[in-house]
Amino acid sequence: MATVVDADTHISEPAAMWELMEPDLYLRRPVVVSVPTNTWYGDFNAMWLIDGNIFPKPMGKGSFRLVTPSAAAGQARRTDIDQTCRELTDPEPRLREMDKLQVDIQVVYPTLFLVYLTDDPDLEIALCRAYNRFLANAYANSGGRIRWTAIPPLRSMPAAVSELRWAKEHGAVGVFFRGVERDKTLDEAYFYPIYEEAAGLGMPICIHTGAGCPAWTAIFNTETNTSFPHLRILPLIAFNDLLVNDIPRKFPKLKFGFIEAGSSWVPYLFHTLRRRLRDGGKGYGPKLFEDNRIWVACETDEDLPYLLKYVGEDHLVIGSDYGHNDPSEEPRLVETMRNYEGLPGRVVDKILGENAKELYGL
Repeated sequence: MATVVDADTHISEPAAMWELMEPDLYLRRPVVVSVPTNTWYGDFNAMWLIDGNIFPKPMGKGSFRLVTPSAAAGQARRTDIDQTCRELTDPEPRLREMDKLQVDIQVVYPTLFLVYLTDDPDLEIALCRAYNRFLANAYANSGGRIRWTAIPPLRSMPAAVSELRWAKEHGAVGVFFRGVERDKTLDEAYFYPIYEEAAGLGMPICIHTGAGCPAWTAIFNTETNTSFPHLRILPLIAFNDLLVNDIPRKFPKLKFGFIEAGSSWVPYLFHTLRRRLRDGGKGYGPKLFEDNRIWVACETDEDLPYLLKYVGEDHLVIGSDYGHNDPSEEPRLVETMRNYEGLPGRVVDKILGENAKELYGL
């Protein structure tokens, strides 16, 4: 049986992670605060306190919901995935779960860092370093089956480049980005040092759904708008920005992954690019993904035979969203894909593993 790579799983950041923060920033580590469950926040009654702000902010304008911290009532009652597995405080239970799910390798993305956390460069560096070192420990204790994407402290380019080099040596297989980073889009020259370093290290830029732009997040209320506008739309913006501004051509060895936004948006983006650029749509299809070294994470209930016409069989990957319990969750990923009607077995094997191995350099 071909190798199965779950291209998108998550960690629910535990309190133990912040014990790895350096002494001069330790007093500013994230700590859990809680409120009664009979408030507006309901079961989202525990939050991380970071520099006077709460994460998640589950209600109201500028709200977002996360499965961390585990102390929240809604998370404490979960029976789908054990807390130890979600927090990766011990990789062994998670490895046993992977065996049950027929998964050989998981690639781990963050939860707390899906949201923009701080403008303070020193604090950001300390948070990212603690996260990266915690995941490196999980990798080291997993026999190489748990891989991860490094979080660069983007407020400091020297620190970000240094962190990428360290992460590559400790099991990281990609660089975590959101589709917009604070007030910068991903085509901006500000990010070029990271792109150059990542290309040299063979690490793809992995653009995951996330609330990376505080000004944009502030417009929406999760209760009424859901997380669609400020989390799921941003990777689509990045796809447009990177292609329109020739970023893949400027960095000819750099790979890109678009993670957890589905793939049904690809025909729509092609349509808008074709009309905007007035180029007749030449090259919009699998060749674009091949030439620009772009992979897209699909979902099991999408029309994959149709989408293969646009993306091609070599550039679709898939992830279970393991650790989360939101609409992106694919708890029976392998079984569902193996039973997908209309897809040849060799294509299923590519989507379940071979393509992710190419994207992540496994």
